[in-house]
Amino acid sequence: MRILITNDDGYHAPGLKVAERIAAAFSDDVWVVAPADEQSGAGHSLTLTRPLRIRRFAEKRFAVSGTPTDAVMMAVAKIMKDSPPDLILSGVNRGANLAEDVTYSGTVSAAMEGALAGIRSIAMSQVYDREGMGDAVPFSVAEAWGERVLRPLIDAPLAPRTLVNINFPAVPADRVRGVRVVGQGLRDYGRLRIVSNVDPRGYEYHWFALGQMPHDPVVDTDLEAVGEGFVSVTPLHLDLTHQASLAMLGKAYR
Repeated sequence: MRILITNDDGYHAPGLKVAERIAAAFSDDVWVVAPADEQSGAGHSLTLTRPLRIRRFAEKRFAVSGTPTDAVMMAVAKIMKDSPPDLILSGVNRGANLAEDVTYSGTVSAAMEGALAGIRSIAMSQVYDREGMGDAVPFSVAEAWGERVLRPLIDAPLAPRTLVNINFPAVPADRVRGVRVVGQGLRDYGRLRIVSNVDPRGYEYHWFALGQMPHDPVVDTDLEAVGEGFVSVTPLHLDLTHQASLAMLGKAYR
């Protein structure tokens, strides 16, 4: 089995090495094609206004000067075009990708691109408690649970153009309560914070920051599962059509 690993934290991120170690349990044919720099929050974006560059670090190891989607496209259409991957693992992300996070996440979007290409694709993220930890985020749960969570997914009969989103909880590895297959949650809007300041030249600047927000997770969602110490496994699909509204809107135009 040929495995492609990518992420949105960048080629040098520690979570990428965790994903490589997880992948090694399934194959010795593991490739890395990741963004050269951090692309958190890039979503499913493409680079269309400037050229992309590929840097080869070693055999089967490449960095792309673009988004996670760019990296997957470059891997499938150029770097690995003669023998594409059988499986794409995106992550392990530094931080959660739960609920509506999946719409912003470069980690999940890389898996989306793989699913669009007809390749089995799985996103993995490590939840952590404190902000501002940088590379000090502990990946112990992903290390301990990654293989056992992935193993049933390797041959599961997933529907076309679906992907799987995994989140490892922020608890010690020996306190994980198990694995739960759950739906995508949804928080109340308002989690985004804007941090403002003034630069040395007197101009105001702003940072987007995701703040903690009290919420009551709906039962059987990724938010609830991770909050209760479980690894969450959530199948996602790329058809965003709201089927229940089709008939209603169709009547509005008659």
